Amino acid sequence: MTNVKTLIEGSKELNIDINKENINKFILYKELLLDWNQKINITAIEDDEEIDIKHFLDSLTPLKTKLFERNVKVIDIGTGGGFPGIPIKIVKKNVDMVLLDSLNKRIMFLNEVIDKLELKNIGTIHGRAEDFGKNKIYREVFDVAISRAVAPLNILCEYCLPFVKVGGFFVSMKGKDVEEEIESSKKALKILGGEVKDKVLVEIPNSNITHSLIIIEKISKTPTKYPRQAGKPKKNPL
Repeated sequence: MTNVKTLIEGSKELNIDINKENINKFILYKELLLDWNQKINITAIEDDEEIDIKHFLDSLTPLKTKLFERNVKVIDIGTGGGFPGIPIKIVKKNVDMVLLDSLNKRIMFLNEVIDKLELKNIGTIHGRAEDFGKNKIYREVFDVAISRAVAPLNILCEYCLPFVKVGGFFVSMKGKDVEEEIESSKKALKILGGEVKDKVLVEIPNSNITHSLIIIEKISKTPTKYPRQAGKPKKNPL
């Protein structure tokens, strides 16, 4: 039997309401994650409690920003195993969610999770942010872009801000110490039309982990030349 005590207690500590239906979906999600992880590398974390803390509770921390309270359109860029997009969607049914990842095997996993958890108004995209950020169907149409992907903030801004409509937000999930990254991202933010509005420190319950949520508002349109073609943002950051 999957232990959900850590998830239930941690969500209470974060003041995030999760009901019995949510808990059952998290249990099934965890079972699918561990099962698929035997076939493809989705996560290095396989301990029951660690998944609750480092994947589920961490993914729910953006709900403290109150950006997900209404019927917002959200894209999770570089979602990997579905983090933070699927946990957010489980708790916030009103959110219209898109999960983007460059590895097709992970997309196959995510599609099965969506199907088995019977999640509605959520879809997946197999591809790179650099390509889909230029696609008119996805460019500047989202209220919120979010990413837990591991990359410097100036690079993430080029991946993510092109998806966000003016007046929307990009939420970058980072470690505790981010001041240097924010400072080195000023040029990229100015070019891409973003402005740091807030930095929220969140302690992950049942751990000694403190993470940052960097909240960037889209204040002007991103120039059409961005994002640059695949590989360029990483090789030659703004």
